Amino acid sequence: MKALLRLVLCVALVANVLLDVMDESGLQLALSICAGVTVVGSGAGLWMLRGPRES
Repeated sequence: MKALLRLVLCVALVANVLLDVMDESGLQLALSICAGVTVVGSGAGLWMLRGPRES
């Protein structure tokens, strides 16, 4: 599960960087918002799945 969340996090980060290169449009804005929500969600999932000794 953690490996999948890490993969999703990395893909969403790369997608967000590549979306910054696109021309300014509504589609770019919508995709950037989706990528941002995905980054926050996968980061929160990884944080919740951390072990008790990981801080």
